[in-house]
Amino acid sequence: MEKSEIIRLANEYIEREDDEGFKNQVKKLLADENFTELEDCFYKSLDFGTGGIRGVIGGGYNRMNPYIIKKVTQGLATYINNAAAGKPVSVVLAHDSRRCSRLFAETAASVFCGNGIKTYLFTSLRPTPELSFAVRRLGCISGVVVTASHNPAEYNGYKVYWDDGGQVVPPQDAGIIAEVNSVKSITSMPLEEAAKKGLFQLIDKEVDDAFLDMVRSCSLRPELIKKEGKNLKVVYTPLHGAGRVWVEKALSSLGIEVITVPEQAEPDGEFPTVKFPNPEEGSALSLALELGKKVKANLVVGTDPDSDRLGTAVPEGDGFKLITGNQLGCMFIYYVLSTLKEQGKLTPDTAIIKTVVTTELQRLIGESFGVRVYDVLTGFKNIASLMKIFETTGEKFVYGGEESYGYLFSTQVRDKDGVAAAVMACEMALYNASRGMSLLDYMNEIYERYGYFQESPFSFTFKGESGGEKIKKIMEDLRANQPESIGGIAVTSSTDFKDGVVKKGIHLPPSNVLQFILADGSYVTARPSGTEPKIKFYISCCEKAGVPLEEAKKTVAAKCQAIKEDLERILGV
Repeated sequence: MEKSEIIRLANEYIEREDDEGFKNQVKKLLADENFTELEDCFYKSLDFGTGGIRGVIGGGYNRMNPYIIKKVTQGLATYINNAAAGKPVSVVLAHDSRRCSRLFAETAASVFCGNGIKTYLFTSLRPTPELSFAVRRLGCISGVVVTASHNPAEYNGYKVYWDDGGQVVPPQDAGIIAEVNSVKSITSMPLEEAAKKGLFQLIDKEVDDAFLDMVRSCSLRPELIKKEGKNLKVVYTPLHGAGRVWVEKALSSLGIEVITVPEQAEPDGEFPTVKFPNPEEGSALSLALELGKKVKANLVVGTDPDSDRLGTAVPEGDGFKLITGNQLGCMFIYYVLSTLKEQGKLTPDTAIIKTVVTTELQRLIGESFGVRVYDVLTGFKNIASLMKIFETTGEKFVYGGEESYGYLFSTQVRDKDGVAAAVMACEMALYNASRGMSLLDYMNEIYERYGYFQESPFSFTFKGESGGEKIKKIMEDLRANQPESIGGIAVTSSTDFKDGVVKKGIHLPPSNVLQFILADGSYVTARPSGTEPKIKFYISCCEKAGVPLEEAKKTVAAKCQAIKEDLERILGV
C-alpha cells in the first residue's frame, strides 16, 4: 500500500472521527511516521459481516472505534426504517465489560435515536443471552450487543439481532451489509435530547427479573434442587465479565452455594488474570480450579466476558478434570432426553439441533431416544434460524448446542446461554450425586452405551493482509487436491459447503467449510474463522461400543494424533 494512500486515508479518518482519543491515536502514528502500524489500520475497512463486526480497538478504518460504530449503526438504522415501512419500531442495546463497550453502546444508541428509532439501553453490563431475551420480551425489531465474546482484551465487537432474538441471517444480513456499505452521512442525537423526546430509555429490573425467571424455568427437576441444592458447592468465575450477578443470583436463589473467584469477580476489560478470557482454554480456569481444590468444590464453572459460553470442571483424584464442550453437550442431551422420557414428556416431535462440527455422538444419543436431530452450519445464529422454522412446523425444541461451549435450553432465548447452562450443569451434577455417580461416571456411562468419541480441534493463526491470503490459499488447495487419506485412514467422501447443501430437508446456505469423512467413521472439517484471523480444523475419531473403554481411549487418541500430524504435513505448517 502506497504511503500517500495511507496518509490520505488517515487524514480522512481524522476528519470523520469525533472522539478526540481515537483521533489522536492516528495523529500520533502519522507524527511518528509509523507506516507499518498505519497500514494495518487502513489497508482495509473493518467489514460488517453476516452477524456484525469484530476487531482490534483503535483509530482507523480497520479498527473498532466510535466512527465505525456510527457508520455501522447508520446502515442498520436505515435498513430497519425501510423494513418498518413507517411503523414505529424499537431496538435494545447491551454491552459487556470490554474496553470502550459503554462508549460504543451509547454511540450506537445516539445514531438509532437520531434516525427516529426508540432505543432501550441497559443501565450497565449484561450477558449476551439477556440481550437476546430482551429483544423478544420488549417486542423490538432488532438488538445489538457490544462484545468481542472470548477474544483477547484488545478486541471489541458489535453483534446484531433480529426480531426473533437470533443473530441476523439471510435476507436481513445481506440487506444490512448493503446499507452499511452505502452510508454517505450519519444522523445522531444526544441521548439527553432523545430521552426528552421519548426515543431513549434506560432499562434494568423490568427485563432482569423476567430473564432470571426464565433461567430458573429451564430446570427439569426443581424439586431435586430444592431438596439437595444445599449439598452442592460450586466455584464460579465470570472471568472479569458480565456473568457474575446473574449466575450468582440464579444459583443462590435455588439454594446452591456459589463461591466466586475473588481475583476475577469484578468486571475488567483488561482481563488481568488471564491471557485469553475463554473458558474453552484450560488456563483461563486455573484460578477457579485452585480455589475448587482448596474449598473441596463439587463443580467448577466459568463463563466468558459476555456470559454466553460455559466451561466446567469436576473433581478427579486430588484435582479437577476439565470437561470439553462436546462432552458437556452430550451429557446435557442425555440428561434432558432421559428426564423427559422418565416424566412422560418425550414426544415424537421433539428435536435437538447441533452444528456440522459438533460430535456425532450427540446424534447417536438423540436418535436412540427417537427424537429428531438436525445439523446446521457453525454459529448459533443458524440454530436460532432453525428454531424459528420450528415455530411453523410444530417441532418441539428442547436443546441446541455447539462444540465451542455454547448451549441453549429455552425458546425464549435465541443464542447460547451460559447462565442457564450453569444452572443445568449444577442440576445434572446433583442428579448424578443422588445416584452415587459423578459427572465423569455419567460421561463414561454414555461412552459405554454408544461408543467412545474424541474431538481434537486445532487452528492456525495468520495475521494481517498476507494472513488472509494464506488462509484463502489453504482452502483452495484442499479443494483442488483433496487427500486420498488422512492419518493413514482412507478418505471415503467429502462435503463441500461452499455452494450450500441439504441435510434432512434443511437447506444449509453456502459456507466456506470443507468436511472429509474417513473410512472408520472419523471426520475432519476445515473452516476459516469468521471473527478471527485463523483457520480451524475439527478432528473427530471414534471407537464402537463394546470395546473396553480404556482400550478405546488409547486407540482413538492415537488416531487423532496421526490425523493432526498428517494435516500439518499436508498444509506445510
